[in-house]
Amino acid sequence: MSNDDKAILFFDGVCVLCTGFAKFILRHDTRGVILLATAQSALGQKTYAQHGLDTRVFSTNLLVYRGKTYQKSDAFIQSMWLLGGWKKLAIAIKLCPRIVRDLVYDPIARNRYRWFGERQSCYLPTPDERSRFLG
Repeated sequence: MSNDDKAILFFDGVCVLCTGFAKFILRHDTRGVILLATAQSALGQKTYAQHGLDTRVFSTNLLVYRGKTYQKSDAFIQSMWLLGGWKKLAIAIKLCPRIVRDLVYDPIARNRYRWFGERQSCYLPTPDERSRFLG
């Protein structure tokens, strides 16, 4: 698989929920289609700034795939789709209008530290995971 066929998921590396999602991706992405980068990394900072997103408060995961950028619930849906075995979940969620999906996503994003916790430092991949991380 060429790098052009790979997606990059940017996530908040100190958010326990976001890091959990990144670990979920690592476990279930057996084809290695999704690369990961923390929003706090140099690449993450550059990418968030290029898309007009706050580079200090990360209110969305950001997925970049084949020149297209996905945010909020769309990033989640596209990630599930790329994992392959999760396409039915992606389709089911996508049936709900984006405005409704994001009405659920936004409060979770806003309260993620309070509800799920915040790490003292950015997530560091294990040696086995390192090849899947950028930046």
